[in-house]
Amino acid sequence: MSNVKIGVIGFGNMGRGHVFNIVSGKVPGMKVAAICDIDEGCRKTAQEKYPNIPVFADAEELYKSGLCDTVIIAIYHYDHAAYAMKAFEYGLNVIVEKPAGVYTKQVKEMNAAAAKQDKVFSMMYNQRTNPVYQKLREMVQRGELGHIKRITWIITDWYRSQAYHNSSTWRSTWATEGGGALINQNPHQLDLWQWIFGVPDRVFAKVYFGKYHDIEVEDDVMAFFEYDNGTTGEYITSTGEAPGTNRLEVSCDMGKIVIEGNQMVFHKNAVSEREFEKTNTQPFGKPECEVVNVDVDFSGGEQHVGIFKNVVAAIKEGAPLLAPGQEGIKGLTISNAIHLSGWTGEIVETKNFPEDRFYDMLQEKIKNSSVVKAESKVVADTTGTY
Repeated sequence: MSNVKIGVIGFGNMGRGHVFNIVSGKVPGMKVAAICDIDEGCRKTAQEKYPNIPVFADAEELYKSGLCDTVIIAIYHYDHAAYAMKAFEYGLNVIVEKPAGVYTKQVKEMNAAAAKQDKVFSMMYNQRTNPVYQKLREMVQRGELGHIKRITWIITDWYRSQAYHNSSTWRSTWATEGGGALINQNPHQLDLWQWIFGVPDRVFAKVYFGKYHDIEVEDDVMAFFEYDNGTTGEYITSTGEAPGTNRLEVSCDMGKIVIEGNQMVFHKNAVSEREFEKTNTQPFGKPECEVVNVDVDFSGGEQHVGIFKNVVAAIKEGAPLLAPGQEGIKGLTISNAIHLSGWTGEIVETKNFPEDRFYDMLQEKIKNSSVVKAESKVVADTTGTY
């Protein structure tokens, strides 16, 4: 089979990185066949840097050009699902950048459209290529940890200054970005959480909006997760802490796993704590524990290039996808549930997630967004009705 011919939809930071990686030969069997961006400046940059690659202003024109058999959607969050669904209509394989969308209703529609096509559909969940998280997932699936009691992930090394939020008009508003830390910085970690441990059954969260920055979306989050099997979890994230922390701790029957600072340490009990509890007669007795440094590659894996290589293998050889597109809704459900709990102060069920209620509340946030109000004022001033 000839090269997979990919069209890159969106020539912003992510799109430019993807084009560079592929053009540089880092993804054998794939070539950039076209680039698209609605922004004239971005198109001009693409044409100057890659004069031999056709550049489009309209994604549908690229879709129907016949130049591509695959596209990657790397544009505004709200548009991910719509652009993916249109690509499916033209019989194209699709890769969607994170997040899958802003709200689960639109992602369900995208997944339904994908199910009608016999095409490869992947999420750009590049953190799934990280050997550390692959190893942890393998240990969980093999039952090496026994029952998981508690998971705590403190992921606060996302520091972003006000200058970052001011760097682009689409950043950090409900109308244009659809959220803050949860929808921008954290989709990979929320995906890894569900990929390794599953989607929690209930979510309760305290969410702070504009706590550290002059923004309308969240920049500080503390969420409590609960599973029907008794497992609990804590997810703490922020873009306002410096220096931040990235520490994942998993307490289990067989001890404790800690991943932090390029180390994966297994505090491994000689016997299961639950089994020890059944036979121990000493008031202060506890299981013998061995500290084991898990031998794992901390290079981070192939990241974006690894996902592209996996998609090439899926298209050419029918290889299983590392990050199937249909799974994008899982991490997003957690994100939406955190937002909804933060807005209402309620415990939110994920199995029957109230997507209509979430959507209605999000629309109210959008209606009152500073971007929408600013646009309304411009129109009012122009018409003389203000």
